[in-house]
Amino acid sequence: MTTTKAAPTRVGRRDADEPQGWQFNSPLVLTMVLLLVVALQGPIRRALSAPVIQSWMTVFVAVVVQALPFLVLGVLLSAIIAVFVPPSFFARALPRRPALAVPVAGMAGAVLPGCECASVPVAGALVRRGVTPAAALAFLLSAPAINPIVLTATAVAFPRNPEMVLARFVASLLVACAMGWLWQRLGRTDWLRPPDHPSFDGLSKGAAFWGSVRHDIMHAGGFLVVGAMAAATLKAVVPASWVHTAAGNPLVSVLTLAILAVLLSICSEADAFVAASLSQFSLTARLAFLVVGPMIDLKLFAMQAATFGRGFALRFAPATFILAVLMSAVVGAVLL
Repeated sequence: MTTTKAAPTRVGRRDADEPQGWQFNSPLVLTMVLLLVVALQGPIRRALSAPVIQSWMTVFVAVVVQALPFLVLGVLLSAIIAVFVPPSFFARALPRRPALAVPVAGMAGAVLPGCECASVPVAGALVRRGVTPAAALAFLLSAPAINPIVLTATAVAFPRNPEMVLARFVASLLVACAMGWLWQRLGRTDWLRPPDHPSFDGLSKGAAFWGSVRHDIMHAGGFLVVGAMAAATLKAVVPASWVHTAAGNPLVSVLTLAILAVLLSICSEADAFVAASLSQFSLTARLAFLVVGPMIDLKLFAMQAATFGRGFALRFAPATFILAVLMSAVVGAVLL
């Protein structure tokens, strides 16, 4: 009795080769968008010529163009520090006594450029190398807030109010040191999860550098655009009576811009230009925006939770926010 082998079927291959209906891809979507723009060019041209849209576009372009050079420079310097400066350097430079290491680490942020996206992994590396967590957290808060790039951008954004530079430096440094000392006093070891190894381990210096630059440009640039859009919308669309009501109350204005800083999550190299465009608010309220933003916002909360654990972030972020708002109000009342 013989058996015949069945011929191999080609159903699977034929099914794979057959088109599976409409598939949207980038060229198709782009073509459809271009056709739609051409078909609606008349209404689009009339909408763009409206005074409110012209005002919105003017503010948006002005904020982005002013902030972009500082953003790029800050990202490049941040990547250099994150990749080429070993964490052991910070461990050797800091005093062994935690009470003294906190202000030294806080002041280190004034000479080491870096945005908040870079300060979190650097702080994690410091903790892994044995630096006391109180000092590492002081550096985490101060580095993106008082480094030379940020202070220079603040001076450029507020040419008629040079006292804003000093107020930002003093308020941010005081918050960073106070949070470090507070953690040293009240923090518990089980609240702080040991950070994982940095994502650039195993890569060459060049690859790690350009990887850091690409990451920070994409993230910081995106947040800059969102912040500029929000500032332009507030300037051109929101009724002036609403803004004047919020800006007219000192307490409400400070809380409004502090919460706005958390929600917008703008990179610290660019936030001064957004704050300068919010001219309806007092200098103290805008100082709160500049102090709170680099220390705690939505992206920073996520990064802190990923690096040190969610339990740490849930305790550290609210305390930082409250202390930053209070310190901004006090320093603003004295210096502004």
